[in-house]
Amino acid sequence: MSDDEADVGTSRAEGSSPAHDEPHEGGALGNRLNRLRAAVLGANDGVVSTAGLVVGVAGATDARGTLLTAGLAGLLAGSLSMAAGEYVSVSTQRDSEQAALALERKELVAAPQAELDELTELLEGKGLTAGLAREVAEQLTEHDALRAHAEVELGIDPDELTSPWQAAGASFLAFTAGALLPLLAIVLPPPHIRLPVTVVAVLCALALCGWGSARMGRAGVGRAVLRNAGGGVVAMGVTYGAGSLLGAVGV
Repeated sequence: MSDDEADVGTSRAEGSSPAHDEPHEGGALGNRLNRLRAAVLGANDGVVSTAGLVVGVAGATDARGTLLTAGLAGLLAGSLSMAAGEYVSVSTQRDSEQAALALERKELVAAPQAELDELTELLEGKGLTAGLAREVAEQLTEHDALRAHAEVELGIDPDELTSPWQAAGASFLAFTAGALLPLLAIVLPPPHIRLPVTVVAVLCALALCGWGSARMGRAGVGRAVLRNAGGGVVAMGVTYGAGSLLGAVGV
């Protein structure tokens, strides 16, 4: 590398704006961020649903065996439900992506010139001049026509199609990880401090989930944390009240 090239590289590194360091929501990075968001939401659901369940049961009884049974049942039911739902949802999305790519392949074979014109118009719509859009469209088509149309026209990366099995597994693990916290918090401590320990542990976990989702979405952290923790408080309060009422009447 020449001295001039080194100076240019140094000046770019020193003069780069903060915007250049921001991750862009697209392609593989966008998919990874979506999976991370799904994991945070899955863990959040595991915390809230299991906490509501075990706190509700604790309102009716303080038997550790009953609490453990209810918590494990809720954990398994919730994690399997999340995994099954995610598998069905992502399978449908993947089928749609594959169908769109198959149609695009046929169109490229049947009407390559029309597809080239379409790609040119799409690039013009993104702000390129007519001449430059045509030149870029021709180069992209020559390099990989299907990929060009998939990314520009469909917003799909052919090498990064969603995997239903990965999504299902991630949802299962995320929900299970979230559900384990309130379950352990309710069964491990002595009976007289179970509820306070569970409430504190759940609120800390929900605050962390709210912080994480806000950071990933570049939203306000304080509001997200309060909203998340507030939802957990309401869920535990309602289920504890219901459990206490049922326990009082001997149900």
